[in-house]
Amino acid sequence: MTSAPLTARLTHVAGPLFFPVTAYGPDGALDLDAYRAHVGEGVAAGAAAVFACCGTGEFHALTPEEFRACVAVAVEETAGRVPVVAGAGYGTALAVQYAGIAEEAGADGLLAMPPYLVVADQEGLLRHYTALAGATSLETIVYQRDNAVFTPETVVELARVDGIVGLKDGYGDLELMQRIISAVRTEEPDRDFLYFNGLPTAELTGLAYRGIGVTLYSSAVFCFVPEIALAFHRALTTGDDATVNRLLDGFYRPLVELRGKGRGYAVSLVKAGVRLGGREVGEVRPPLSEPQPAHIKELAEIIERGRAALRSGDGGEDGRADGNENASADGNENASADGSADPDRAGTGTGTEGGAA
Repeated sequence: MTSAPLTARLTHVAGPLFFPVTAYGPDGALDLDAYRAHVGEGVAAGAAAVFACCGTGEFHALTPEEFRACVAVAVEETAGRVPVVAGAGYGTALAVQYAGIAEEAGADGLLAMPPYLVVADQEGLLRHYTALAGATSLETIVYQRDNAVFTPETVVELARVDGIVGLKDGYGDLELMQRIISAVRTEEPDRDFLYFNGLPTAELTGLAYRGIGVTLYSSAVFCFVPEIALAFHRALTTGDDATVNRLLDGFYRPLVELRGKGRGYAVSLVKAGVRLGGREVGEVRPPLSEPQPAHIKELAEIIERGRAALRSGDGGEDGRADGNENASADGNENASADGSADPDRAGTGTGTEGGAA
């Protein structure tokens, strides 16, 4: 756990938000050594925060004991250098249980994913997240997506709840987000409330979200080609739109089009990318499936085109950011996640994050 409040640590970040995949061995059991290495590589590469066991990290597939172990390892490996935010989901009682486990394991905050299965009204959603935020001392980011889509009035009420510090948007309605931001600003002008772009492969909509003042976003790409994710983050935050557009055209758009070819690819394709970079993190657990071999081959080609797009930039982008030189695709990390985020954002509300973070 870091000493500074989570809100302060995330208000101005110098790198992408890292959603590591959860590593399994050949037998499907948790591989904590591989997970530790994956987290450490991401932090060394320039991640601004680690979001452990969220959508990309297959929260839906972990037992409480595995969840505790992964969060604890992430806390140990980061050693206070960046905050660790843990996923929490399912119904209210289980979400509270996972929140308590995350607090005991040393996490700095929670990413509160949608409730499991049910479609609740606004009052019910408010009660759910209020109970979750009140269950621990951890600061909580609420994840809007699937069966948890809020009116501006509800977000104003969420912003008034002690412990709720932000909203991650995995729904993608920019008009709604603008109305939410405006309402919170109007009704709670002194409230430092954070907003995140949490769509799968959030970089694709980075320019649009930046236009309404949302600059924080999850980056699944950082898992497997950190040099591209860092170059894009640097370009987006400094207004280098030429580089942004070059990477969108040469890498991110083709990646999103590939992601749309299979269910669960927002998670399984990311994990395949990590393996392509040389980090053995295993396959995804059921109910997700591995990408088709032809799609993994296509992913490798897209990665190489992305690196070529970097090299074609003025001065030759080399993946440096904030003094850190990043290795090539060595398995460092992105919901959109926060189970899996399929391309269809109007899913069944399983309470799991889309893997673009």
